Amino acid sequence: MKEQCLWHSTSPEPALELAPLRGENKADVAVIGGGITGLSTALHLAEAGVNVRLVEAGDIPSGGSGRNVGLVNAGLWIPPEDIIEELGEEDGERVNTLLGGAPAEVFSLIERHGIQCHATRTGTLHMAHNGKGEQELARRAEQFQCRGAPVELLEEEACRRHIGTPRIRRALLDRRAGTLNPNAYTRGLARAALSAGAYIHTHSPAKAVARQGDDWQVVTTEGSVSAPHLVIATNAYTQDHWNQVRHHFFPGHFFQVASSPLPDDIAGDILPDRQGAWDTRTVLSSLRRDAEGRLILGSLGCGDTKPAAFIRCWADRIQQHYFPQLGRIDWECTWTGRIAFTPDHTLRLFEPAPGILAVTGYNGRGVTTGTVVGKGFAHYLMHGDDALLPLPIRPAKPISAVPLRCSAYESGFTLYHAGQCLRLVA
Repeated sequence: MKEQCLWHSTSPEPALELAPLRGENKADVAVIGGGITGLSTALHLAEAGVNVRLVEAGDIPSGGSGRNVGLVNAGLWIPPEDIIEELGEEDGERVNTLLGGAPAEVFSLIERHGIQCHATRTGTLHMAHNGKGEQELARRAEQFQCRGAPVELLEEEACRRHIGTPRIRRALLDRRAGTLNPNAYTRGLARAALSAGAYIHTHSPAKAVARQGDDWQVVTTEGSVSAPHLVIATNAYTQDHWNQVRHHFFPGHFFQVASSPLPDDIAGDILPDRQGAWDTRTVLSSLRRDAEGRLILGSLGCGDTKPAAFIRCWADRIQQHYFPQLGRIDWECTWTGRIAFTPDHTLRLFEPAPGILAVTGYNGRGVTTGTVVGKGFAHYLMHGDDALLPLPIRPAKPISAVPLRCSAYESGFTLYHAGQCLRLVA
């Protein structure tokens, strides 16, 4: 079992050969971070004729945008009424509306720019792993349906047909959603932004940001770019001391394991419509199959710090729990990505200083939320109007006890997975 991200090695979109930022440069907007948010921002600005220059510390993609599960989900992690309770009626419904339509934004970009990313539009499945989970899905279904969302609560035999396991008796099918190869989608956004006229520089880590007259100057290893407006789109991969975004989330991880390709005569009844799925466990398990039939399992926690035997044992346990008909299967590779968590499970949009826009706290919904936020940032920078953003841009308070939260989460995830391996947890 190799430590290698499946999405990188199976991306139909080729890697982009881009030069580092060199010398002194000027732009209307500078963007730090070449993930989905930064690239969506650059693309929408460039399409409107704005001079935008983006710098990325590694390749595109090198962070969570190319390492996530690849679910094109609608909404936030928490259900609509919980969002309203947390944010208030006006902001809550704004989030529900804009992010409810986020999958359509993703699929529209894919179609418009011919992005080859193995996209499916067959929905996603939220699976109830016990009776309490079944009640939670019924609650979510009612909330979505009263807002006109095309969701369906599947029961018993319908669950078995869609998922391929008798373990699940109830699942919520969200037909707005789908799946993709996130590495390929991110590369496709970069290609589209370049075609529209954006300047993109890889291997150009931002070393410092400083005020220079009316501009913000971003200094990289070999050059600099100055612009009156700056977008910081580093999210869960924010580490530099100068970057104020690091105070507004606490980092977590999500690891995945992929099997070798499974032919349809062996695994054809497992997620036959290629929906992505996850269960209602507090420490969830995600399930999906890729374009070549691999079974991909994932869960919260850092796989990089665990022995391969531990990861393999966990994957065997989940596979045998849900899909015992497969027998023993070979696990091809494993990888881990970072997630930016917030205590209230909602994102944060703010201005660290005049002329700087920042975002974080996608809580595992980066494909869709990053796409929409990038479009909203572009609109705001051009028109001074934040109506296309899921939330208004407003001051944000730093999160307290970040190291303690990180440690507590990771310890809890590891203990839960150990319990699954030891069959103490079903």
